[in-house]
Amino acid sequence: MRFNADGLICAVVQQYDTREVLMVAWMDAEALRRTLSTGAGTYWSRSRQEYWVKGATSGHTQRVVEVRRDCDGDTLLVLVDQTDGACHTGDRTCFDAGLIAAPSPA
Repeated sequence: MRFNADGLICAVVQQYDTREVLMVAWMDAEALRRTLSTGAGTYWSRSRQEYWVKGATSGHTQRVVEVRRDCDGDTLLVLVDQTDGACHTGDRTCFDAGLIAAPSPA
């Protein structure tokens, strides 16, 4: 895997059975190790400069089903079973409120 200059790799988090994209987060090698060893989504907070386990305070946990890397090795796909909302706002996904454009009907 290829981590960036800050030692991080982008993690796209997806519901394992519906393939719904839930969120995007960052991991370093330790966050990835913790995720793989515990089965709980563990990420690196760039703003707080600390590790966080998804759902540790909210109860909205992620049970990790599978982790894949992309063809370039610079992005991870983390397939999870999400309990309740994945977004810090409480929404199901971090992309629920952010529609910028939709294709025009043909």
